[in-house]
Amino acid sequence: MSAQASSSKPEPNPTPAISDAELEKLLNREASAFQRDVEVERILKAFKLNPYDVLDISELSTPEEIKRRYRQLSLFIHPDKCAHVKAPEAFDLLKKAESELSEAPKRADLDAVILEARVTLLREFVPPLPVSTLDSDSALTSLGSKWKSMMRTKSKELLIEEEVRRRKAVKMNLANEGLEAKKKEDEVNGRKRKAEEDKSWEANRDQRVDSWRSFAKGGKKKKSKIQVLG
Repeated sequence: MSAQASSSKPEPNPTPAISDAELEKLLNREASAFQRDVEVERILKAFKLNPYDVLDISELSTPEEIKRRYRQLSLFIHPDKCAHVKAPEAFDLLKKAESELSEAPKRADLDAVILEARVTLLREFVPPLPVSTLDSDSALTSLGSKWKSMMRTKSKELLIEEEVRRRKAVKMNLANEGLEAKKKEDEVNGRKRKAEEDKSWEANRDQRVDSWRSFAKGGKKKKSKIQVLG
């Protein structure tokens, strides 16, 4: 065998070429994964007391638009499709936001707070703007994105105040319920003590009667006559 033949090494298998279509598919998959992670982070950073913020949707959205937006986002960041470690948490936040906006009373309360924020801001203008001022009004459009930022900040402030009041009310109700429960417990214990005292009194009745008879019998001794000397 020649030296040239003995020193030869097998050539490595060439890496199969990736077609343009496969490359584009791979890049799209990576871009999609990145976008899913970005959306998860956005949801986690959203203001939790404002479901509109969590769903990233307008306060003027119809119930159908809200449901459609929820389905779109929930499918996009579903834990089965998104590798982000906190995808389940973001998914639960979406569900909670959609549920709150689907309940008419809760959405009405939320809208009332947001309207209060809007009215408060309009009155802070110099001179104050009418509460009927539309977003299309030049006084607001001239502010650009600043008006939306102002609304978000004021709404957040009022929603936090509302949540603090709600928690205080819950705490007070729990305290009152505790006092009421304590009162009822004392009443029950009082009735039990009274029943036990009555039972004990009745159980000792014969003993008391015998004691009284013995006392009465001992008190009926004849008086000794006094002898008169003389």
